[in-house]
Amino acid sequence: MLIIILGDNMNILFTGAVSGIANSVVNELLKFKKYNIYLTVETDTQLKNVKEKYKNNPRVSCFKLNVTNVHDREKLKDLNIDILVNNAAIGYGGSIAEIPMSKVRKNFEINVFSTFEIIQIVLKNMIKKGKGRVIVISSIAGIIPFNFLGSYSATKSSVTTLTTTLKNEMKLINKNIKIVLIEPGLYHTGFNQVMFENKYDWMIKESYFKENLDKINNKEKLMLSIMEKRKLDSIVNKIVEAITTKNPKFIYRAPFTQAMTSKIYDLFFR
Repeated sequence: MLIIILGDNMNILFTGAVSGIANSVVNELLKFKKYNIYLTVETDTQLKNVKEKYKNNPRVSCFKLNVTNVHDREKLKDLNIDILVNNAAIGYGGSIAEIPMSKVRKNFEINVFSTFEIIQIVLKNMIKKGKGRVIVISSIAGIIPFNFLGSYSATKSSVTTLTTTLKNEMKLINKNIKIVLIEPGLYHTGFNQVMFENKYDWMIKESYFKENLDKINNKEKLMLSIMEKRKLDSIVNKIVEAITTKNPKFIYRAPFTQAMTSKIYDLFFR
């Protein structure tokens, strides 16, 4: 992997920095000894844990950032951010025929609306400086929708569309502001298990699919056991490259087999 460092003392901000992927990326970046890193999390418990993990590293600062909270987002106005990595996301499962719209709204509020509100705040300073980089974590699920994960898939499809539009628009202002889209496939971080399982909390009580829940659940577990990648290297390397290389690609996808499947699906089935 070709790495070309952008420069010394670059300030990077991660949202949703509790995931295994985000932690692995941060650990790789710290090896360069050229980055100051802001890690943000949603809850006090998460903040305590991440502070403990990086307490001996002066180049890592941690603070609470609920991306849906306007006062928390205001904190970003005073930060000199060179690279923004939007990683905060949630996933609610359930059939589109019956999933509570409150869950769909919350899914969009966090994954889409709050993500781009943060981007707008950070971009304002980047445009003033005439340089910067915005990296948005989407998902291959935004290309290949999963049954009973339509809400999550729709948010990621929206993220991909909005990021693509933003990239094209920013070219008209300043080509030194890079917009990058990361589309991971299925990795074993625990996120997928929560996302696939949470629909059963309410579907088991009342659902059009109540008689088929065992079959659906078994099929999902089989799919995850086959497709989930336990090693994070392939996606971590892509994100690190997107952050550190001088001229990043617009889209990075991994793992390879799922990335190729998404290209074939996009070409023939959308």
